[in-house]
Amino acid sequence: MPVTQIYLVRHGEPDYGPVDARGLPGPAADSAPLTALGAKQAQELADLLSGIGATCLASSPYTRALHSAAIIGHRLALGVRVDYDLRDWLPDHTGLWRGVADVRAAQAELDTYGGEWPDGILRRWEPLSKVRERARAALGRLVAITDGPVLAVTHAMVIRALTGETGTAHGGHEYYRYDPADDV
Repeated sequence: MPVTQIYLVRHGEPDYGPVDARGLPGPAADSAPLTALGAKQAQELADLLSGIGATCLASSPYTRALHSAAIIGHRLALGVRVDYDLRDWLPDHTGLWRGVADVRAAQAELDTYGGEWPDGILRRWEPLSKVRERARAALGRLVAITDGPVLAVTHAMVIRALTGETGTAHGGHEYYRYDPADDV
């Protein structure tokens, strides 16, 4: 199987206001839609990537990614496939985090340990190796059904796990060469 061009797209800017106003915990934040700026970022990114000849568009199941993918798919006349393994990093597998401060604390600890649990010590957050493993599995499923470039709308931590890039802005993208031989 040949190397496939993947464009890892970070969703547009999310609007956590409706989630925060209701005091919703942890995973409820995944229902946050895009801000007006976030929708504009998705439109601009679709225009930017319109010339790559993408043959497949996939998205994380989280609302901010789905909203971005819907805008991109509409502009590029591509249907959207949803793959659960493109979802965002879990800052706490119990689902009990209460907001951005808890997520930032988990991320700071992840950064302290270089993205992996310390030897012999389990943490509540998902290590980057697990994020990478599931994201590569998702990409493998996508390249198996297409013969051209793939757009994958996902999250900053997924992009980081795959590429090492830590500064992908909302509505930004990173180029990624998926080589199935790397999974062997």
